Amino acid sequence: MRANRRGRSPSPRTLRWPVAAAFTALALWLGAGAPEAAAQQPPAVVSVDEVRVEAMAQTVPVIGRLVARRAGEVAARTAGPVAALHVAVGDRVARGDPIAVLDTVRLRAERDRLAATVNEAQAQVERLTAQAALRRQELRRLEGLQDSAAFSQSRFEDARQEVIIAESAIGTAEAARVRAMASLSLNRIDLSWATVEAPYPGVITLVHTEVGAWLGVGERVVTMVSDIDLEVEADVPSRRIEALEAGTAVGLVLDDGTEHGAVVRAVVPEENALTRTRQVRFTPRFGTVLKPLAINQSATVVLPAGRSRDVLTVHKDAVVRRQGQAFVYVAEDGQAQIRPVQLGAAVGGRFEVLGGLGPGEPVVVRGNERLRPGQPITVGGAG
Repeated sequence: MRANRRGRSPSPRTLRWPVAAAFTALALWLGAGAPEAAAQQPPAVVSVDEVRVEAMAQTVPVIGRLVARRAGEVAARTAGPVAALHVAVGDRVARGDPIAVLDTVRLRAERDRLAATVNEAQAQVERLTAQAALRRQELRRLEGLQDSAAFSQSRFEDARQEVIIAESAIGTAEAARVRAMASLSLNRIDLSWATVEAPYPGVITLVHTEVGAWLGVGERVVTMVSDIDLEVEADVPSRRIEALEAGTAVGLVLDDGTEHGAVVRAVVPEENALTRTRQVRFTPRFGTVLKPLAINQSATVVLPAGRSRDVLTVHKDAVVRRQGQAFVYVAEDGQAQIRPVQLGAAVGGRFEVLGGLGPGEPVVVRGNERLRPGQPITVGGAG
């Protein structure tokens, strides 16, 4: 008798499955003289895969939904009437694409006025700087007369005070020039903000304004959502949270039936008192999908329900079913030998083997559809 998945002879408890019925079904299927006839057939080219031990964990499905990491309203950052609107509901935009343009006639006029104010302030600074230079020159001249009869102490004190006043006036004028330049810079910022741009790539879902409408600072222009940067959100029962931590890999099945992978990004530390669930966010790794992804689309997250255990597994493509019984072809001495097997749960693309096979045995996974027991085979590649 062949070894079981742990390399020991199977116990009667392990082989508590319909072995006799399996071999009876196999005999009825093959018919008399079938092995001898199969041995006379030309060799079939097949692919094989070894029976191996893999970790298997019980899983539990939880219904979730696709959510956008970026979604919300895009607001005007300066005030003015809408001069042009470049998008409609359903339009896709890239980051930096223009959404709307506000009328800038008033802002441009204000820019010219502020630019003139800056020039005026600059001229004032230069004039006062020249006056201060004259006052300092006069003070130096009086200082040179201190040892002569023409020196006047009161005049000298007045000249020194005039220098202080002139230098103070320069500081005031310089501050006015800085204020004027700051106002001009703010105006230029408002002019740049007159074009409302998409802050991230996405799709327009609502338009809140129209050409000619007046927009104040902070008023809504459009609502948009990013359908590129998506996550899966699921309300997970609190008793399942223990097995989840950041980076835990889980399975993901979309409502179109396609299977994908995902990892836990975060477990929100807040529990719903009514449902006893906690919100968990998963980062998906999407493969091929059958329909475009959408926000709030249903997605089933396959979560681990307990600790994993090592089981013996066989590739799903190796299994042939006849009259309700599962069989596989084992490559032995250049021939395909059929063998009934008892299968358990699915482990990804494989089945758990409860009996009939041992670790390392090569089973046919390609070309087994037309094989006959005992037929010569040539292994052409791995499964």
